[in-house]
Amino acid sequence: MIKPSEEKHPIEHLLRTDRLPHIWCATCGIGTALKCFAEAIGRSGLQEEKVAVVSGIGCTGRVAGYAKLDSYHTTHGRPIPFATGLKLGNRDLKVVVFSGDGDLSGIGGNHLIHAARRNMDLTVICVNNFIYGMTGGQVAPTTPQTANTSTTPHGAYEPPFNLPNLMEACGACYVARWTALHVRRLTTAMTEALLKPGFSFVEVITPCSTLYARRNRLGSGYDLMKFYHDNSEIKHGADTRELDIGFQTKIIVGKFVDIERPTWHALSDEQHDRTLGEKFFRHEELAAKNKKPAKTEKSEV
Repeated sequence: MIKPSEEKHPIEHLLRTDRLPHIWCATCGIGTALKCFAEAIGRSGLQEEKVAVVSGIGCTGRVAGYAKLDSYHTTHGRPIPFATGLKLGNRDLKVVVFSGDGDLSGIGGNHLIHAARRNMDLTVICVNNFIYGMTGGQVAPTTPQTANTSTTPHGAYEPPFNLPNLMEACGACYVARWTALHVRRLTTAMTEALLKPGFSFVEVITPCSTLYARRNRLGSGYDLMKFYHDNSEIKHGADTRELDIGFQTKIIVGKFVDIERPTWHALSDEQHDRTLGEKFFRHEELAAKNKKPAKTEKSEV
């Protein structure tokens, strides 16, 4: 009989337990997002050896180091082009980009919008804590107006990105937003995103108690989670133009976009077939066609 202390956690095989305890601050929501992702992998039925995780720089970038999958910790703002290269090199891979709001929508914003426009077959999980957490608490593209950061000590004044609206406008096939409080709904959204052909995007609103909450005197991580509980409104199919997040205002969560659209690979194959016709072969077919028969010696008469 297995003792309770010897029982393995159901997602333990998906985590690099030798690297635990993790580097994240107490009450940070990134660990919760990683736990939901690991559960989503199990629910999806995807073969783990065919799942790759790519992250950039920042607190959320550490996810790639804790996921017991083929994982890549890339340079700041560049996880999406790296992930695109993986997908182009091996169509059988399910490639997931798991990174933060600053990495993806700040320095990596150009790659984010074009991957959605092209409908690359990628799943992007964006952990949004409204601030650059690892590098000193600077203002981010998602920081709500009036919020205090190290580079806006008198309050942020630039309007932030509404990421779900941006992703829908760029052509994403699946767009959802949940908070770190909504663990079951977030796990379901990640599962759906993993199984959705084309570009899928899940925004995870998470607490940063060390910098964002402290600078704005919002209390502990628990206080932020309680705020999510009291101020989140589930509104599936909401008009993404109405999903702006203000400073300590209501947060609309749910699944907003779920459509079908030809992926980049489908459009590329169609273009090749249309322009090259019978001259176009997949690499396996081309190799077989060009294979020369083995030479045989002529027998003497």
